[in-house]
Amino acid sequence: MRASDRAYTALREDILEWRLPPGTVLAEVEQSERLGVSRTPVREALGRLTAEGLTAAGGRGVVVTDISLDSIDELFELRETLEVRAASLAAQRGEPGIFARLQAQLLQAPGLISDDDPARHEYYDLVGRLDEAIDAAVSNTYLANAMRGLRVHLVRVRRMAADDSARLHAAAAEHAAIAEAIAAGNPRLAEAATMVHLHRSLTHLKATHTPA
Repeated sequence: MRASDRAYTALREDILEWRLPPGTVLAEVEQSERLGVSRTPVREALGRLTAEGLTAAGGRGVVVTDISLDSIDELFELRETLEVRAASLAAQRGEPGIFARLQAQLLQAPGLISDDDPARHEYYDLVGRLDEAIDAAVSNTYLANAMRGLRVHLVRVRRMAADDSARLHAAAAEHAAIAEAIAAGNPRLAEAATMVHLHRSLTHLKATHTPA
């Protein structure tokens, strides 16, 4: 892996995991020393992160961009547009067996939500597999790329909500319903299940968000 790729990967993960919270100034010298690479790879990595909207150039230099409740409505408007359409297309074009298996796994997902894994890595990995299956099923490169770009910001948004096992259990059931509708080849039901999930996710986020 090139030095710039290593720097990009490390910085991106630190931003998504809130180890570098919004407002953090990313000085080239400091980050190059921290990551063990020269300034040029760090500069290239920061350029890629800025293109993704995770950092921005400001008066103090390059800083990690902020996420506020004011911007969340806009993110969810875009999410609704993209994900509802993707679910519909996946129901029309996807392989039923793939989504039937994902549904079965999602119905067992509450077993992955435990205090032994506070970050819920296994659960979110499973949700990520559903996202990947939908991306593959839609067979539309532009739509899939747009959704992947959006999900980068949704990972950060998720960190704003209070950790709530009950909500995660409900979300797992909602994801299972989406997978079930796609497996059944029912576009309207897939759209409805996605809308329900997005509405409940946004409501929970606004009600329980934890200011940075």
